[in-house]
Amino acid sequence: MKFAILVIRNLTRNKRRTILTVLSIAVSLFIFSALVSIPTLVGEILADSASSLRIAVHNKAGLAYDMPMAYAQRIATVPHVAAVTPESWYGGLYHEVSDQFPNEAVDPDQAEKVWPDWGVTSEQWQQFRSLRTACLVGAATMKRFNFHTGQQIMLRGTVYDFPVTLTIVGVLRGKAPPDFLIFRRDYLEQAAGHSPFVDIFWVRADDSRNVEQVTAALDQEFSNSSAETHSESEAAFDSNFITGYRTLFRLFEVLGAIILITIALVAANTAAMSIRERRSEIAVMRSIGFTSRTILSLLICESLTISLLGGLLGCGAGFLVLRAFPSVMPSLGGLPMQMPSLVLVDALAISALIGIVSAAVPAHSAARRNIVDALRAGG
Repeated sequence: MKFAILVIRNLTRNKRRTILTVLSIAVSLFIFSALVSIPTLVGEILADSASSLRIAVHNKAGLAYDMPMAYAQRIATVPHVAAVTPESWYGGLYHEVSDQFPNEAVDPDQAEKVWPDWGVTSEQWQQFRSLRTACLVGAATMKRFNFHTGQQIMLRGTVYDFPVTLTIVGVLRGKAPPDFLIFRRDYLEQAAGHSPFVDIFWVRADDSRNVEQVTAALDQEFSNSSAETHSESEAAFDSNFITGYRTLFRLFEVLGAIILITIALVAANTAAMSIRERRSEIAVMRSIGFTSRTILSLLICESLTISLLGGLLGCGAGFLVLRAFPSVMPSLGGLPMQMPSLVLVDALAISALIGIVSAAVPAHSAARRNIVDALRAGG
């Protein structure tokens, strides 16, 4: 306890230096944790979809090209296919252009079988099947626009030149995209007066071991046709959307590493200056009975305390900023922008390591120095 009091007194001796050092470490750890959290979150999302049984089947030429609706019946006959639903992108706006969020029309009879992990209750799926204007809305979109179950909303079409009036019958939770809205494809077909554009067929395999087999069989089924397909697992499909950002994510990680190295050098310089100024004091402590090991421990504890305080402040700020980011930037579509626990643990561990390493060399040198030489140098 007496040593803890001594550490606190030494830290408050030069308050300006202590505060500035804590803040510099906090800012660095804030930037590091925020930068590294983004690619880590993307990796977690992709890893979560890796176990999915769903397969995305789209035109080999790209998502901008449609496929015949008749493909649905042929897909359903492929071995190990448990369910299939066509997806027709609607791209509606709620009010303004800034109010856009992903919305699409799907088969009401197959949706529950294709997406059983989307946290929709049996009663809500039943309402979705029984009410032609029914829709299911992601939790983030519900919160963003203050929607409630039973509310009627109108979306203005961007792909189609007519609006749709929808009734919210449930909320998409679980593993569903938090910003999505799905409604019935037969309603879209009725409003359009013709079969809507099919951009994707979502297929659910009966077992994870059969996903690759089904994927290959689907592409073989439609090879040499007027609309050849490209089938891929849900994880691969999601991964394609972030391919263009991989370089940016790598840059984030490199910048984070550079920031850590920089702050480590700054912390080491600060610790060396602080210990150099106290050489005479350290010599006096040794002369009255403090061992070199005790002095070394005290000096390292001081540096460790400063680093951990900075780490806690920086990580705490990063956690709060990332959590608030979707509210400030609705265009992110309600992505779960919260700091992964792994990043939080790593950042705190790094801050502790900076504190120990930055003080270890100068503290060891000061604790082992000859008492007479230290007193003479100080004098």
